[in-house]
Amino acid sequence: MLENANKSSSFRRIAWIGGGFLTLMLIIAAVERKKGLTVAATVVEVEPLEDGALLIDSMDVIRMVEKSMGASLDEQTASSVDESLIERTLEENLFVKNAEVLLTADSKIKINIEQRVPILRVMDKLGVQYYLDKNGAKVPLSPHFTARTLVATGNIQPHTPEFLTKKNHNMRELFELTNFILADPLWKAMIEQVHVTNKEEFVLVPNIGDQTIILGKWDESSGAKFKKLRTFYEEGISREGWQKYRTIDLRYRNQVVCERR
Repeated sequence: MLENANKSSSFRRIAWIGGGFLTLMLIIAAVERKKGLTVAATVVEVEPLEDGALLIDSMDVIRMVEKSMGASLDEQTASSVDESLIERTLEENLFVKNAEVLLTADSKIKINIEQRVPILRVMDKLGVQYYLDKNGAKVPLSPHFTARTLVATGNIQPHTPEFLTKKNHNMRELFELTNFILADPLWKAMIEQVHVTNKEEFVLVPNIGDQTIILGKWDESSGAKFKKLRTFYEEGISREGWQKYRTIDLRYRNQVVCERR
């Protein structure tokens, strides 16, 4: 009886091993069959910016991938699709912050694109135009859409990748000023342009009224200057009216100097 039990146990073990081997072979066959299939479709999702802008669209993405692969995507087999390589290729594009690529079980390529977020449109002293994103990276203007951002003009030094580490680079000061403005709901809604003078002082242009705001140098006193400006708007200009002044000068200690029209 013990011998029969041992035989039964051996048969079960063999059956279990055989079933596992068969399952493994089916999986391998399915994987190989998938590799031999051509790409069924390419689905691209570009995450829009806060205002709905698409600096790069799905056709741009497909063209970049096909250029790197040297052929149309619908002519590729699944085995030729290198997800990591496609991601690296897409992330070399200056509009793209992050790319995720997935080849699905039904041989579809799914691509998700996270765009860089422009916070400032720059026209530097050489006439070169571009955006700065929230990390200080240089982003070209888009052929599809103009992002709604703060605008900077005037005597702005040309962009260099390491400008944030340079002490005497007015783009670093401009970038810090931009982030200061965007961090405050009032200034974010109110200021539409920053102009850099030949003396490297900052002049702010609000979108309400015709006056300009002379901030002066960006330094440790700038926060106090904005506090003076806030008080002036709350207690002074609301009574006097937006059109009464030509300039509002914040460069003087503990006072706001206005030039009347």
